Amino acid sequence: MRRVVVSLAAAAALLALAAPGHAATPRVLAIHFDTEVNPVTQSYLSDQLKRAAKNGYGAAVIVLDTPGGLSDSMRKIVQDELASPIPVIVYVSPEGARAASAGVWISQAADLLAMAPQTNIGSSTPIDSSGANIGSDLRRKVVNDAAASLRALAKSHGRNAVWADAAVRKASNLTAGEALQMNVIDMIAPTLPALLVKSDGYKTVPKGYTLHLAGAQIDNVSMSFFDRVLNTLIDPNLISLLFLAGIAGIGFEIFHPGVVLPGALGAVALVIALFGFSVLPFSWGGILLILLGVFLFVADAHVTSHGVLTVAGLISLATGMLLLFHNAPAPYKTSFPLVISIAVVLGLFWAFLIAKAVRAKRQPVRVGPQLMIGEVGEVRDGFVYVDGALWQAHAAHGEQLRDGDSVRIVGRDGLVLTVSPE
Repeated sequence: MRRVVVSLAAAAALLALAAPGHAATPRVLAIHFDTEVNPVTQSYLSDQLKRAAKNGYGAAVIVLDTPGGLSDSMRKIVQDELASPIPVIVYVSPEGARAASAGVWISQAADLLAMAPQTNIGSSTPIDSSGANIGSDLRRKVVNDAAASLRALAKSHGRNAVWADAAVRKASNLTAGEALQMNVIDMIAPTLPALLVKSDGYKTVPKGYTLHLAGAQIDNVSMSFFDRVLNTLIDPNLISLLFLAGIAGIGFEIFHPGVVLPGALGAVALVIALFGFSVLPFSWGGILLILLGVFLFVADAHVTSHGVLTVAGLISLATGMLLLFHNAPAPYKTSFPLVISIAVVLGLFWAFLIAKAVRAKRQPVRVGPQLMIGEVGEVRDGFVYVDGALWQAHAAHGEQLRDGDSVRIVGRDGLVLTVSPE
């Protein structure tokens, strides 16, 4: 009996010693985020953070390189980071990457904030859609709100709240080395594996996670092809072009029913443009000005205005396109050179069409039965084929007209030709 007890004790000791060696290797989900912050990219990032928590990862790492983007989307990402049940690490990487504007909030919300060498962080001052400063009264409200939000994030994570305030009020921007020296970030690492090794044993603030991620298995994930397509489709310049193309295609189908293809393509373009409008903050004033411009173009084709309506339409169209996304931040405004180019091309094309129409209207009639007297045609199935068309005809002296006979047009009675056999 004693031998059995000793054997069991020895086996238990061996299992206890062996257990650490067979402990499961921790896993880390590396979420690569190298684009603007908007509803499409926010949905991608939030879904991946939830996936990391659901699938038992030891931590989620946001590999960040962004110029910023929409504040509403940024706030949703920050909320998801703060609510995550697992540690969230933000790693500004690769070298040359940046965490600018909205990217600073995403960074400061992380449990561990690290940067690769030769990266930078900062420049978080709110600006209007043109890239200029906001008006004085509104500016104070927006800047104070943004500064308080970023200070709160930095302070709660044990980082430099004074610099966070300066990043908003003075657009302060720091290199990785400067950020580490000023306690804006927690550490610098050249690669993600090196960061996981360096952070081993690190205790986060305020959640109090102790990280044990050295040698962790890294599962990389990037935006899918479909997500990147959606992200491309919300480009304000592309949305503007699709909106115009949709109106043009549907308008062509209305004036030329039965062609089908322009109307179908126009409908597809319009639906895609409406998707973009549902994502980005747009101006109804811009929409109405664009529609007014299109109406003035069409009106000029039916009213003698000597080009005045066309010029007014171009001005309305260009102004509408510029105002279309004036409520969106700088990365999502319509390109001024693109708007001017579209206006010039449309103006030249429309002037060419109007000139052609006027010239054709002033030319004498070149077709009709009155111009065919004296010409020779051929009898086909009771009709006379002449000048590429079939005409009703009767013989001048009651002769019988047989298929294949050559006849000469000697007169007409309305749209009925009078012919004589050759």
